[in-house]
Amino acid sequence: MPAGQRLVIVESPAKAKTIAGYLGDGYVVESSIGHIRDLPRSAADVPAEYKGLPWAKDGVDVDNGFKALYVVSADKKQQVSKLKALLKESDELYLATDEDREGEAIAWHLLETLKPKVPVHRMVFHEITKPAIQAAVDNPRELDTKLVDAQETRRILDRLYGYRVSEVLWKKIMPRLSAGRVQSVATRVVVERERARMRFTEAGYWDLEGVFTAAGQDERLSATLVQVDGTRLATGRDFDPDTGRLTRDVLQLDEASARSLAERLEPAAFEVRSVDEKPYTRRPYAPFMTSTLQQEAGRKLRMSSRQVMQTAQRLYENGYITYMRTDSTNLSETAIAAARSQARDLYGPEYVPDQPRTYAKKVKNAQEAHEAIRPSGDVFRTPGQVAGELRGDEHRLYELIWQRTVASQMADARGTTASVRLGARTAGGQDAEFAASGRTITFRGFLAAYVEEVDDQSEVTEREDAEKRLPRVTVGQSMTTDTIDASGHTTSPPARYTEASLVKQLEELGIGRPSTYASIISTIIDRGYVWKKGSALVPTWLAFAVIGLLEQHFGRLVDYAFTASMEEDLDQIADGARDSVDWLTNFYFGNPEGKEGGLARQGGLKKLVTENLGDIDARAVNSIEIGTTEDGTPVVVRVGRYGPYVEIGEKKASLPEDLAPDELTVALAIELADAPSDDRLLGQHPGSGLDIMAKKGRYGPYVTVVEPEGSKAKPATASLFASMDLGSVTLDDALRLLSLPRTLGEVEGEPVTAQNGRYGPYISKGKESRSLQDEESLFTVTLEQAQELLAQPKARGRAAAAPPLKELGLDPVSGKAMVVKEGRFGPYVTDGETNASLRKDDSPEELTDERASELLADRRARGPVKKKATPRRTAAKKAPAKKAAGKKKS
Repeated sequence: MPAGQRLVIVESPAKAKTIAGYLGDGYVVESSIGHIRDLPRSAADVPAEYKGLPWAKDGVDVDNGFKALYVVSADKKQQVSKLKALLKESDELYLATDEDREGEAIAWHLLETLKPKVPVHRMVFHEITKPAIQAAVDNPRELDTKLVDAQETRRILDRLYGYRVSEVLWKKIMPRLSAGRVQSVATRVVVERERARMRFTEAGYWDLEGVFTAAGQDERLSATLVQVDGTRLATGRDFDPDTGRLTRDVLQLDEASARSLAERLEPAAFEVRSVDEKPYTRRPYAPFMTSTLQQEAGRKLRMSSRQVMQTAQRLYENGYITYMRTDSTNLSETAIAAARSQARDLYGPEYVPDQPRTYAKKVKNAQEAHEAIRPSGDVFRTPGQVAGELRGDEHRLYELIWQRTVASQMADARGTTASVRLGARTAGGQDAEFAASGRTITFRGFLAAYVEEVDDQSEVTEREDAEKRLPRVTVGQSMTTDTIDASGHTTSPPARYTEASLVKQLEELGIGRPSTYASIISTIIDRGYVWKKGSALVPTWLAFAVIGLLEQHFGRLVDYAFTASMEEDLDQIADGARDSVDWLTNFYFGNPEGKEGGLARQGGLKKLVTENLGDIDARAVNSIEIGTTEDGTPVVVRVGRYGPYVEIGEKKASLPEDLAPDELTVALAIELADAPSDDRLLGQHPGSGLDIMAKKGRYGPYVTVVEPEGSKAKPATASLFASMDLGSVTLDDALRLLSLPRTLGEVEGEPVTAQNGRYGPYISKGKESRSLQDEESLFTVTLEQAQELLAQPKARGRAAAAPPLKELGLDPVSGKAMVVKEGRFGPYVTDGETNASLRKDDSPEELTDERASELLADRRARGPVKKKATPRRTAAKKAPAKKAAGKKKS
């Protein structure tokens, strides 16, 4: 790299490529590939000079001003070396990471690690366009240490909270569980909704639906009975969801009384009692910020929060949209001008108001970050103009952002709302009143460009552009009765959260930050606290146990108001209004005499998790009672190391993994407990004397050694061969399976093993592996035969593909044809890009296009399959390295 050039460092290779194209000669743009260093992930990451120190594994010296120990990640060392080499040949360094807290922290870590001796500039921008990048180069700023302090405080807080509370879960529930400042509270939100569904008691009520015609008109008026003799008729919102009883003084009709009233009203003379018309105005929706983008893309595009953020990240890095992590709904003057111009050109001047629109956020703990999420540039490209460059999710999300941005600067929608009351008296003198309501839109305004989707949990039941016209009637006008029918209804339990509605709830509670919602939801799913049933989020019994423990013994840590107040405190640190070390000291050690309330008054996190430990009854927190049998025997769900099971007296039964907690009734629990179990005791291990069981698991049948209650040892398990059956597998079979992997010997100092893997039996030596012909070969292959196989080149080709089991239509996301194929683990649907296994209730023959696309969407939402880490051999020890701790900033 010639002298005189300038080095620009960004986070991602895609961002580097785009920016390099704008800067041209004289600049070298390189990526840090995210964070280059962090707190130690394990004891193995701790540098030699810190090993043995009691705080080193945590990475935080709580007794010395909460100094953090930072280490360069093993997978980033090569990239750091590359950056250092480039820096040696540079005259200036530009740190062009994102302008939020995370980006500021990455920039600071780069400074601390690279230790540049050339001038350093902080380069910030909220869109990646040529003018924006050039302006950022021309107008650099200093590093914002207050933002760095705030981010470091969050990182230390999350590390201490996560490690200290997780240790309690390991001891009282099961090993390798995790807790988190925001993830545990988010899990509690989902669990509380499921508890409400479990408490729910259904109630029934009836009303009447009438169809009437005004004299001389053909248009009919549909109306619903709303009151009888001046008493309002009961609707679903009048019932207590827990008891099913009425909570207000209203009239509840049953079927018999409703049908009787309908018969008595058929001959009655109806007339219009009131007509009320009001002008209707609807303002446009604000431009997207991170949380509203996740919600609306979830509703309209059926994308998970993680999909939304990953797609938005690509759009930003390639210059299509502005920065996608923002709490702001503000638009710059140039963006407002671009949106108004485009609305005027596409829809006409009457669709643009005289004055530009501005939007103020009403989100708890909101931050004025940068600008709303919008198309980049001073002139927006329409979805049609980028159709040749973007496809699939990227094009759909860009179109959504473009529509919302343009609509935000358009005129109000206008119309009229109308309500009509009509009534009659029966021959017996009973008065009945019916009501109808409607809406007409006279000027669509912004609705011509964009209509927000209705949320499953919203009280709004129809879209903003929905119209219902009522016939023109006047007060006193007679109405002819066409039909009056009795209609029965039942109350519904509260809807489970979807990703979109959970994001909305977290935002309203002030919990977490919009930029973290996608990772929070992914975390609680990946760690087994929540699973998805369609688009609904369902908590596991494990989540019930964890949240129950935290609520009973560490209630403050999962309190919604307390968690939101921590966000406010962290914002004050970012603004420089609070000192991070003082705040962390109060949080961790407590300050009973100070002004701080809550956890500080209780003695801090350290005291809370150590002093309460002996009070926690492990069996009690792992038990969730769901009711009693007729003879009073408790029906209890227990969370065990092999999964949840129901216990009724001496009877036990494993719970199906796809059974939601609110679906487990006492009757079903009894049925499961009385049913014969698929689990079989095969005998005892000849060496340890421990029981060996054959079980049915999520990924097929397997055998396992049953460790004693309270043991921390990981039980040995092995999947059955394809030729084996759960009902006939023997103890000898189990012992053979559990003996795998089988070591054949050593070659060149490396062990050669025969193993059974996900894709079948194979032999392995270091990084080399070769497939075996069949599973029995695992027990017969010799070291010599293994060496012969390893000496052969890897087979790159595959056998001719079998014809699909069924051909389907096009997937709405990828636009590609979907087919059902037979795989090693059963049938699956694929569009050529994404594979999704069929569920147990799906059959290839009956699979519809809609169900296939739903399975593919769910698989995409869970992200790519995570590969298991391969243990590395320990290299020869080198001389002690230089100190790897990042010094605390003054």
